Amino acid sequence: MAITVKIGKGAKSTTVQLEMDIRKSVNGDLMIFDHGDIDIVLSTTQNKVVAFPKDTSNDLVYGAQNRLFAHLRKKGLVIPESIQAGSFYGSFEGTLEKPFKESLNAAKLALVNIDSFINEERPYFESTEAIISLADDDLTHPDKTDSTELGEVPQRSEQGSIRPGFVRDPYSLSYMYTI
Repeated sequence: MAITVKIGKGAKSTTVQLEMDIRKSVNGDLMIFDHGDIDIVLSTTQNKVVAFPKDTSNDLVYGAQNRLFAHLRKKGLVIPESIQAGSFYGSFEGTLEKPFKESLNAAKLALVNIDSFINEERPYFESTEAIISLADDDLTHPDKTDSTELGEVPQRSEQGSIRPGFVRDPYSLSYMYTI
């Protein structure tokens, strides 16, 4: 979905076009789903940015959330001391700075900077997804060297790790029945 954001008023306004996977919630919050590890919610009513984990909370999710808020903090969009854990498990949130001019809109500036953050991160999570899909392909469609057709396995009298005659209990692992 393409979004056109107009920043500023009058002769100095700038129009920026963004292409993002974004939806608007019932209360007007913008939900951004472009990142591979996190979902980002930009709340214009509460003046906050919240990052949720996509599936499970792990080190990759925490790192992505940390990089997002570090990026927004370096751009001067989020109050550094407001960055904290959210009320949802594994979420981070931060309050947007109040603009010093009436002509600036903090939410629009945050949206543009979130888009630039996602574009910086895109090669990383796309390569991660490619590696995971290659591993899945190796398991579901193995090469001829890594697989055998049914019936091609040669039969032997002693094959595998379970040998006939050995007792399988913890007290007599090396004891063998003699018949």
